[in-house]
Amino acid sequence: MTRKILHLDLDAFFCSVQEILDPSLRGKPFAVGGSPQGRGVVTSCSYAARRYGIHSAMPAAKALALFPQLIFVSGTHARYSDYSDKVMAILDDTSPLVQQVSIDEAFLDVTDMPQSGKTIAQDLQLRIKNEVDLPCSIGVATNKLVAKIANDFGKSNSRKTTAPCAITVVPPGTEAAFLAPLPVQALWGIGPKSAQNLKSLGIITIGDLASLSDQHAVDMFGRHGVSLRDSALGIDDSPIHLGHEAKSVSNETTFSSDISDYKELLDTLRYLSEKVGARLRKSAQAGNTVHIKLRYGDFTTYTRQTKVPYYTNQDKEIYTAAKQLFDNLWNRSLPVRLLGVGVSDLGEPLRQLDFWSQKNDLREQQLLTAVDHLKEKFGKKIIQRASHLKPPDTGTKS
Repeated sequence: MTRKILHLDLDAFFCSVQEILDPSLRGKPFAVGGSPQGRGVVTSCSYAARRYGIHSAMPAAKALALFPQLIFVSGTHARYSDYSDKVMAILDDTSPLVQQVSIDEAFLDVTDMPQSGKTIAQDLQLRIKNEVDLPCSIGVATNKLVAKIANDFGKSNSRKTTAPCAITVVPPGTEAAFLAPLPVQALWGIGPKSAQNLKSLGIITIGDLASLSDQHAVDMFGRHGVSLRDSALGIDDSPIHLGHEAKSVSNETTFSSDISDYKELLDTLRYLSEKVGARLRKSAQAGNTVHIKLRYGDFTTYTRQTKVPYYTNQDKEIYTAAKQLFDNLWNRSLPVRLLGVGVSDLGEPLRQLDFWSQKNDLREQQLLTAVDHLKEKFGKKIIQRASHLKPPDTGTKS
């Protein structure tokens, strides 16, 4: 199943909130920010103000010089947080996999929803407008990188003089073609200075960067060259990170030769789940989001994640969630090059259990702690599952 990732950005968020608080501002050129009499800057400006060349981060005095009738409004940060919370609650109600990036921006993984990405985006945009009275734009793609760039592209190409309310969809398989004509600065992490340096090397568009061979990319940009080139091709397997901190514990294995045997793949998945569980227990942590990474022999890479109803660091629970993700994702006709398992959204290993579950959970925790202790004292091979007596044929592990 191909991933469906949404990037949502609230249009001119601070100004949109101010228009709700003071409807007389609607349609007028105004800016939220510091006083033009001092050293204030424009934090945000209405779309009516942008017609006069005013933009965020501009000195307030300069903005006023461009348009002397510009209205300045002081920010109301508590109210901005209130409205942001309302929107994020709608996103959480839409999908359990939401990564809030800032007060007015978030990613959603809606892969498991049956509707098309465009339909989900349209419904979400309408709901936010109806329930919170805020405009937003949404990018839809198979990964976070392309969804974000698609949204930026849709907003910047809007011909409206009001909030763009754009929805930009990049269909699966068209990522590289969509990115190719865009300026290289549209990629994450490439600012004006980097773009100028790339221009001197003849790299002006994302397509120019995408055309580099592995060796050429490394020669030009060092060890990060291949990943930069892959980004230009629209390749991004980063998962949705839950919570304010993108903390996770994960392990992955690259096989020395591609594997097609289901049992061997499950043995590896269990082995990785046990490694992750042991690392979590050692650091007295647990998580309630399990994710897997699957790379086929042709280097096509997929990531999937799911929330569990409790914070866990137990091998069996991690493996059960990982196996379900794997079974839903695995294409039996394609050999597997790499497998990875991780747990994120970390916190303390606390959970609500009934009396009988609590007894079983305690026994399992005591057993795992004893096994961890034995492995730490006598080596990792002192006690193993039967399936691990002949370890999977793996290459590099991280």
